[in-house]
Amino acid sequence: MLRARKAVLELREYHPPLAGRIGLRLDFNENTEGCSPRVLERIRQITPEELSRYPEREPVERLVAGRLALAAEQVLLTNGVDEAIHLMCEAYLDPADEVVIVTPTFGMYEVLAEATGARVVRVQCEGEFRFPLKETLRAISGKTRMIAIASPNNPTGTVAARDEILRICKAAPESAVLVDEAYYDFHGETVLPDVSEVPNLFVARTFSKAYGLAGLRAGILAGAAQQMKSVRRVSSPYNVNAIALLSLAAALDDSRHIAGYVEQVKHGRQELTSTLASLGIRYWPSHANFLLVYIGERHREFVDTMRQRGILVRDRSSDPGCDGCVRITIGTREQMDEALAALEAVATELGLVKRVSA
Repeated sequence: MLRARKAVLELREYHPPLAGRIGLRLDFNENTEGCSPRVLERIRQITPEELSRYPEREPVERLVAGRLALAAEQVLLTNGVDEAIHLMCEAYLDPADEVVIVTPTFGMYEVLAEATGARVVRVQCEGEFRFPLKETLRAISGKTRMIAIASPNNPTGTVAARDEILRICKAAPESAVLVDEAYYDFHGETVLPDVSEVPNLFVARTFSKAYGLAGLRAGILAGAAQQMKSVRRVSSPYNVNAIALLSLAAALDDSRHIAGYVEQVKHGRQELTSTLASLGIRYWPSHANFLLVYIGERHREFVDTMRQRGILVRDRSSDPGCDGCVRITIGTREQMDEALAALEAVATELGLVKRVSA
């Protein structure tokens, strides 16, 4: 009888709760306004000939690399950040290698690493979800071949400082250090320029968040040119579809649209933190387009009641160290007015309000 590999059979499956998402989508950290109108116009202009040809990735990679001040050889377009992680695992991991991840974090690091047969070493965040530099350094061993760091991290919104990341790269020269900057646009700090000088450093970015292109699945993986040659060997030449490739130039050209949306998110983030503080509900400061909020033992009821009011939020209570926590994505100004009104009503209904400022 045909059987899959042992590592695959034992793999923990990742099933995001995508079904039945009716309401204001503040549950998946998506762009809640939508992509640039220029992207929609470019899609409307796509010809049958453009769709009948195999997609050509390299011209768009040169464009993206130029915008990032990198050489084209340093940049690979990917099918979202998920594929970037997958390619890193395929390029650098053998069975019995070790991968260090800082938890709680994005679940696909663990899934894709373990699919290769590698062993995942988990390092728990420090208090207030601070990045655990000392413990991460201690976790590095002779078997470590990859270290995954999300900054800003999901679901906490916390960050790893540049000097901390570079210390890890120096401490593990035989390990690929992947820094996932999916939420870079809402934070503004990056280690991307360092990939030219640090040979084991890689940076992943996405067009799913600030750019509003989650449905097109487009991401970026950047690293030293010599290392990216190895990553390209395990990548399909047609991994990014033609519609995504044809749309990226239009998305990149409309910097005003992106800046406007990011500004709305930052404003909404401040409004949400102020509302939570006034209600006496604990939260953790975030550098991303979401907040992690402590609801307590009534977290499931909170999520369900918010849904009944047309607001979708994400229960993260099963993540390590996140018992009782819910993640709330930040939307536009109008959307946050609606969400905050629902939040106050639900918090009052469930008895979550501990104090209200005068």
